Amino acid sequence: MPIPVLEACKKRKRAAKFYGLHTFADPGCPIAPSGPFRDNVLFFLQECAEPEDYNVKGMPVWCTFLVHEKRGFVLPLYTIEESVKRSLQPFCDQCRCAGWSHHFVSKRKYHFIIPMDDEWNKPLNAGVFDLQTHLLHGLIHCNGFGHLLSINGREAGCKYLCGKEIMDLWDRICTNLHARKVAVEDTSKKKLMDLRLLHGVTYGRSWFGRWGYRFCHGSFGVNERKYNWAVEILSSLDLDKIIQDFQSTDQDKKVKHIIQFYRDLSVTQLVTIRDLLRSMLALKSCASTKRTSAIEAPAQHNRSRSSARTAALSKPVVKGRCGLKCKRFATVAANMDSRWPIRRLEYTANVIVDALKEKKVANKSSNGGNGSGMTRQEARDAARQHIGDTGLIDHVLKAMNNVIVGGYIVRRAVNPFTRLLEFTIQEVGNDDQVEPEQEIVTEPIQAPAVAPGVDVYSDVYYLYSDVLLGYPDSEVVELAVQTILDSKQFVKDWPFRDEADEFLRFICRVMPSLADFQTDLMRGCPPGEYISVPLHATIGDLKAAVQGAMRDTYCIMEGVAITEIDGIEGMEDTEVLFGLLESGSELWLRGRGMDLATDLKYEAGADNWTVRCKCGAQDDDGERMVACDMCEVWQHTRCNGLDDSEAVPPLFVCSRCCTSFLPPKPEDSFEYDYFGDSLLPPVAEGLIYS
Repeated sequence: MPIPVLEACKKRKRAAKFYGLHTFADPGCPIAPSGPFRDNVLFFLQECAEPEDYNVKGMPVWCTFLVHEKRGFVLPLYTIEESVKRSLQPFCDQCRCAGWSHHFVSKRKYHFIIPMDDEWNKPLNAGVFDLQTHLLHGLIHCNGFGHLLSINGREAGCKYLCGKEIMDLWDRICTNLHARKVAVEDTSKKKLMDLRLLHGVTYGRSWFGRWGYRFCHGSFGVNERKYNWAVEILSSLDLDKIIQDFQSTDQDKKVKHIIQFYRDLSVTQLVTIRDLLRSMLALKSCASTKRTSAIEAPAQHNRSRSSARTAALSKPVVKGRCGLKCKRFATVAANMDSRWPIRRLEYTANVIVDALKEKKVANKSSNGGNGSGMTRQEARDAARQHIGDTGLIDHVLKAMNNVIVGGYIVRRAVNPFTRLLEFTIQEVGNDDQVEPEQEIVTEPIQAPAVAPGVDVYSDVYYLYSDVLLGYPDSEVVELAVQTILDSKQFVKDWPFRDEADEFLRFICRVMPSLADFQTDLMRGCPPGEYISVPLHATIGDLKAAVQGAMRDTYCIMEGVAITEIDGIEGMEDTEVLFGLLESGSELWLRGRGMDLATDLKYEAGADNWTVRCKCGAQDDDGERMVACDMCEVWQHTRCNGLDDSEAVPPLFVCSRCCTSFLPPKPEDSFEYDYFGDSLLPPVAEGLIYS
């Protein structure tokens, strides 16, 4: 496939500027803006982007060309400035779902878009904002609050970039331009697995967490405390407890086999499901590659190591008392990729078995056979009395599990009391089944569903679907899983910083008149604006800077006039700020002239609807809702027993209003005053009379 070079580059009258994909927007590369986002984005467009000769629905478009430093292909980063007053969608649904309904409507939105790779040589079309296939689509309001709307890498069909590269670029852009907060609705998946659940259990954060995105706003009443509880519950599930809980299920053998396989493979002790998943995701495709190469080794008829490995695949297998397959150590040694000859490996294994036999006899005579195992360190120390090469000992110990040395089966397992790995031995007895030569059992090589390790992600998916989503008879695990799945909104915060330079910086909020506040501005206080002025600035200069920033940023502030600053009322505008106000502080300013009659007031729109659901939600969280036809309060359909596939009934009455239909209860002669309300029966909810 030819590497794409944009036709748009060739057609330009002026020489286009190109920037490295992996260094673009690094500090000082190519710009180092120091102001707020509303100013920095204009500087970025002036210095780093070229205007296109077309527009999208009247909105201007700029393009920045990025070059992959190693592979040489060129991709476009488009920036589109959307004027809210001319937009068909002036309000922001993403702000509402992120908990920012109370933010004032900002005048401009900036869209940063990298189209899917087969669209790189085509102009953007009118429906560009509605597509979910962009490699990158980020939106930042001119006040610095933004949203990551879509990101698609190789998993979504991109031929040239992975999701991490795109995410790194987006994070550098936000940091360089001084974004304040960026929210993302995490619905990302990998091989049918919700990454917010998989990564939450494995790493304690979402996939976006590696770039600093943290819990922001949950659906169905989920808050940060509930989210952290759910992550802790699931990530601390004990592997031995999982094996025990699955004993009476159809998944018993598969779950046990997967856990044991990766425990044997790991050089560290795996205790919880978080330990297991971290170990598995660290392996990823490496295990599959190594296993495939070992399986497909050519069958040559000489005494080379490769022929020994290939022949080892047809060796008979012994089944131990617990049902696990046991191989003779000679077979395992032939497959081991080591610098020691097979005879040295076998000699070391025999030394370890002799030490285990001595330990077993000693414990049998002293305490009846209990505690007959040896820890890894104990086995290592015992072998060192006969072998000086500790590297050889460690190499053999790593392979000694479910293997036969002499007439003994060597096993490795976690002692449930000490939680340490221990080696134990047992004699190969008559009840241990050695399969006859005509029924040779070879290692399965074709189906990852049968053999753990062939495809790591298949094993991860099995744990995801059958353990996390299908844990038997555990309401706690089920609730924790649902809590994480209901946590989709994550946010990254770039905190306000007061640099040690020649400027004074403040966070400024405009306080409306008392009458305006009581009659109209009741949704909560919007965030303040970042304002910087020189060290020698006066009170009048600060008022002018705040007034200009507010007028430039918010529709409701278009005609605002700043009258005074809280804390220094009555002082002349010519007074110098230095020494009066501390740089980095938060200021309240009084003003008049807010356009309270405009429809472009709050990002949530003009509708003043009430949310009060039984799950605890009191604001729109983006989930499906229905309004009660009596009280007009909105509630989740799921919380009222309606599946997403079900249509909303033509008449819906919430459980709270249903109780008003019930006849009043006769007062009991017994008084509860002494005990308070603790003995009062609960009010019945959800009753509907037909």
